[in-house]
Amino acid sequence: MIWGCRPDRRLLAAATSLGAVDMRLCLTGRLPGLSFGVAAVPPECPARRRRRPELVVAWPSVEGGGWGGAMMTNPGPRHVPVLRDEVVDHLVHGRANRDPLRILDLTLGLGGHAEALLEAAPAGSVLLGLDRDRAALDLARVRLAPFGEAVTTVQSPFSNLAAALAAQGWSTVDAVVADLGVSSLQLDEPGRGFSFRFDAPLDMRMDPDGGGETAAELIERLDEAELADILHDLGEERAARRIARTIKNAAHSPATTGELRALVARHVRGRPGHDPATRTFQALRIAVNQELEEIAGMLAALPGILAPRARLAVLAWHSLEDRIVKTVFRNWCATCVCPPQWPMCRCRGVPRATRLTRGAVRPTEGEVGRNPRARSARLRVVEWCGGG
Repeated sequence: MIWGCRPDRRLLAAATSLGAVDMRLCLTGRLPGLSFGVAAVPPECPARRRRRPELVVAWPSVEGGGWGGAMMTNPGPRHVPVLRDEVVDHLVHGRANRDPLRILDLTLGLGGHAEALLEAAPAGSVLLGLDRDRAALDLARVRLAPFGEAVTTVQSPFSNLAAALAAQGWSTVDAVVADLGVSSLQLDEPGRGFSFRFDAPLDMRMDPDGGGETAAELIERLDEAELADILHDLGEERAARRIARTIKNAAHSPATTGELRALVARHVRGRPGHDPATRTFQALRIAVNQELEEIAGMLAALPGILAPRARLAVLAWHSLEDRIVKTVFRNWCATCVCPPQWPMCRCRGVPRATRLTRGAVRPTEGEVGRNPRARSARLRVVEWCGGG
């Protein structure tokens, strides 16, 4: 169904009069270069008898300064977060008591983990969701609208979690989830420049509104040795030197994802099922967004806001992320911090956390079959015992 109307909420109000939209679930806002209105269509709507909400999206009309819009009558499969059930089991179902929880989602994304946690959490639980990506926050607000005031969203990198909590008047939290790396929304949006599947400007910034270098600008600024170091250290790319030399010796610095992939493909064949440019794109994305520094900052800040018996679940997607998480968790769970050369323990140390997962939890074959991207995910969970 396509229709036009006067600006902003009047468009959604028109749909409401047709019984198509519940105005309580409406949202208006802006994406980069685009004003919009979004509303969830409730399942009980007389105009649509479906099992889950649909979306009504409005955008400015080029003709006449009005607004146009569309109802997505078949929006496709609902986004299901990776290892959703495992995260919920550890953070909610595994608890001995059923007191209301203060939940912190450090990487809100499309709101999949947040939705599942709130559905399973005891009555009265509240959630604070952080994300750098304003486009993701706008969509997550629509998905989480049925929870009303129980949900607060903030545009912020997760390394600033302490400031975000202080602004909400929260001193501690009871459950934390962090799904690291790039999101499906970012990979699937052609104009963001995260994926080599689309030929687009080489951007890769998770927060394009916040300024900072794009991947194209980073490549142009670095010399050959510096670029090779990034590809090797952040992408674990064996052909880093050859790729860097090819990129820097090209007639012009790559400005699009297609140009960069073509340069990389000259030297890398790639493993079966993996594009040859995968590691190069990973390295540049991590460098542009300072992802490893963000993870280290987040883990350093968490001890100051975790309540006793709070639980923390972290999903990592490659060895660099997982290595940082595993090392910090090991240090938190250590009973002795004496130097290794001492023959006997003298510190009488008490662990600050307890492991709830033995090693890393990986997706099942069934989940990977439904979502091939899940194959790289690794989940680690700890319970905080106390201590700053």
